[in-house]
Amino acid sequence: MKKLYNSGVSAVADISNCDESFEIKSKSKLYTRTFLEVFGSESKDAGNILKNVRELACHAESLGIDSSPTPHASYSMSRELLRDVSEEGIRSGFLSYHNQESWEEEELHIKGKGPIALELKRKGRSTPPVTGESSLLYFLDTIGKAGEKIAGQILLVHNTFTNEKSLDEAIARIENLYLAICPLSNLFIHRALPPINLFREKEVKITLGTDSLSSNTILSMTDEILAIHRYFPGIPLEEILVWATINGAKFLKKDDDLGTFERYVNNTF
Repeated sequence: MKKLYNSGVSAVADISNCDESFEIKSKSKLYTRTFLEVFGSESKDAGNILKNVRELACHAESLGIDSSPTPHASYSMSRELLRDVSEEGIRSGFLSYHNQESWEEEELHIKGKGPIALELKRKGRSTPPVTGESSLLYFLDTIGKAGEKIAGQILLVHNTFTNEKSLDEAIARIENLYLAICPLSNLFIHRALPPINLFREKEVKITLGTDSLSSNTILSMTDEILAIHRYFPGIPLEEILVWATINGAKFLKKDDDLGTFERYVNNTF
């Protein structure tokens, strides 16, 4: 937290599965919105998991930390839990979701095959339904209602294997859509990068993230900016800086105070 703040970061959307980071966050100069991420592949467990995450949200609130219950990903949750915790997050105004991070995730939904399907079956866990469509469409169908826009600030994270069809559906059905890209994490795990130029073509609001030290060697927004500049040299640096600054602040609804560069003259802004 100190390293991020000293490097110029002023706000973070952070994933937490428990309360270990709460005390540090409550004392940090960084603004954080904590996404309380849940897992659970069995329908029968959805009620208890939801109860536990509500208690975690109350704990965060008692320490003055903004938080939102949020789903992990389509392959790690029963449809009931995905629906219920998404409703809880949307009520808070914010939702984060790991979307199309791997080709294995897409293979699971489209064909019911692949490494994730095999691993879930090996562990005796339930698998999501085979829809013949992308995991993003499954997510949209699960949390939304036909003909209605999905409300709230919705952040789809990774999007490494997002295609035009599923992205068009997300744009049409989500009221305030943001895409978080984490290039160094994607290269570290999958040796792949999201179709950033497709996102630009569709004029979707892009934000920049690091993921965590479990899938990255460093938490550095500067390194993420440089990675995009290296692999997508045609994208102006000024545009990448927008993704790293004001777009993230807009997602967090903190753009009145954060997310811009201000000229510092004679000890005043």
